[in-house]
Amino acid sequence: MRSEDFTIDTALDAAKALQKVLASRVHRKKMWGQEVIVPGQLGEALRLPTMIAQLGGKVAKRRQKGLARFQDLWDTLSEPTKKEVLDMIGWYNPKELEWDDKRSNKRPETE
Repeated sequence: MRSEDFTIDTALDAAKALQKVLASRVHRKKMWGQEVIVPGQLGEALRLPTMIAQLGGKVAKRRQKGLARFQDLWDTLSEPTKKEVLDMIGWYNPKELEWDDKRSNKRPETE
């Protein structure tokens, strides 16, 4: 999916899913001689909470700004991360589906 294909609603869903994907990545650190598992904090570093707040805001100008920020971020993500996010929100490319798949003749629904 290209970044231009996102609407405000789909970008909001994808941003929330991306936050979950990035938070699910854990890191092992040694603190005081013990190994500790730390949840991923890349989402906060990329300011995803702010972006999600903008996309879910009431002011149209703010939502458009959030959409533009998310589209810029989407272009920088790796393909496996993009695929994981799209799978999480239930998005698929109808042209890549098998002939007998029920979804092959329609676009995915977004919630």
